Amino acid sequence: MPADDHRPSAAAPTPGGATPDTLAPLQAALGEYFAPWIQALGLRVEALLPDGVTLRLPFDDDLARHGGMACGQALMAAADTAAAIALMRHFGQFRPCTTVQLNTSFLRPLVSQDALVDARVLRAGKSLAFIEADLRGAADGKSVARASTTYALL
Repeated sequence: MPADDHRPSAAAPTPGGATPDTLAPLQAALGEYFAPWIQALGLRVEALLPDGVTLRLPFDDDLARHGGMACGQALMAAADTAAAIALMRHFGQFRPCTTVQLNTSFLRPLVSQDALVDARVLRAGKSLAFIEADLRGAADGKSVARASTTYALL
């Protein structure tokens, strides 16, 4: 495991006051509602935010380009998935939805470290939801990308 890997113990609360038991339903949703290739990313729910969630994308050589740089496609998939989990938390259950728009700005390369993805629901109406995600290096805390997502609620 990389040095920046963090797994809370069964008794320890995670950031945001969540316990592993409160994170479990959101973690289970990753296996229940997402395609196998998304599951293969190894995303983990790390924390609850007041208006969203934090997911961890573990560093993997299979998701990296030359020099250990995480590929943008993996970062975008992590942002989109974190946004969907944040929306699930917002509604208190899974609600069918589909991505209408995903706009990602890459700020700097993420090299040889896990990514932390903070996804926050900005607004969820009757037919559309708007979520923003900030991606940063887990080891150095530096911002690497920002994503804005719009979902159609089905």
